[in-house]
Amino acid sequence: MSTEPLLRLEGLTKHFPIRSGLLGRQVGAVRAVDAVDLAVEEGTTLGLVGESGCGKTTLGRCIVRAHDPSGGRMLYRWPDGSVIDVAGLKEKELKPYRGQVRMIFQDPHSSLNPRKTLREIIGEPMRAHGYGTKEEVHARVGDLLDRVGLRPEYADRYPHAFSGGERQRVGIARALALSPRLVVADEAVSALDVSVRAQILNLLTDLQDESGLGFLFVSHDLGIIEHVADVVAVMYLGKVVEQGPTGELYGRPLHPYTEALLSAVPDPDPAARRHRERIKLLGDIADPAHVPPGCPFHPRCVYARDVCRTDPPPLREVGGRRVACHFAEELELRGVPDPDVREDPKVSA
Repeated sequence: MSTEPLLRLEGLTKHFPIRSGLLGRQVGAVRAVDAVDLAVEEGTTLGLVGESGCGKTTLGRCIVRAHDPSGGRMLYRWPDGSVIDVAGLKEKELKPYRGQVRMIFQDPHSSLNPRKTLREIIGEPMRAHGYGTKEEVHARVGDLLDRVGLRPEYADRYPHAFSGGERQRVGIARALALSPRLVVADEAVSALDVSVRAQILNLLTDLQDESGLGFLFVSHDLGIIEHVADVVAVMYLGKVVEQGPTGELYGRPLHPYTEALLSAVPDPDPAARRHRERIKLLGDIADPAHVPPGCPFHPRCVYARDVCRTDPPPLREVGGRRVACHFAEELELRGVPDPDVREDPKVSA
């Protein structure tokens, strides 16, 4: 068994140029993803969290190569154990990779072509990759619909005939069409109501248990990430500021930004809720085109000192986790209660 993770990101960067003038000269850059190091293991879920605008979605789109990275490496391990840097592959060389790394999009309404039937939508990746005969594709579509909890006879219906939760199941079936090894789920349940959200989360968990899928689960909802992720990475202004096993990170965060995010996780116990104070961050997230000097979080951090305003903290290992904070060992930050005594959003499905 190879010790190499399914996907390893090393210094992955995506900068969008800012252009001005008649000649379109570049006058700056939006640092959407800035030197990110992450790894996704086979059969596990990496949760990626942060506020809107922190770079989560851009990172996911770089992984599936919907965006071309500006720098860094994406080392993907093929089934035979060989490793290739897919960040530098040309468009015509990406087809095999895109068959093994798929994406579930956030909005189940806009991500499905309203002019195509479910059979055409789910079968499109198979046709693009030369999967079998027409009859084999039709049979596979029926199997996938059944696998995600929809009737195979729905294959000839159009997306408008289905609810939001059912459309998201179609999106999942499309992502699974080529039996991928890694799925990027970009806010895959945020547009759904709570009961449907629980069903979709259960479905994704069951699919992972059946086939050993690796997941990168992108979400702003830390309550959901707590129950689906094995490892959590927290992003701020394009950088990972903390990463660690879910239970440890939620129980005792090491970065002040993580503490603030966790303070917003709802607690169903009214008594406990009265004793938890939500941390309100100062100001808004900075413009990624004009990142503050020093620690990018220092303008909003109540623990900031002089060194935070001048010296960027490296992402370093502290107690088996990684954190970008000068004072991670000194701060006593507040986490959330043990998840065993808190409500699990999956059990109500």
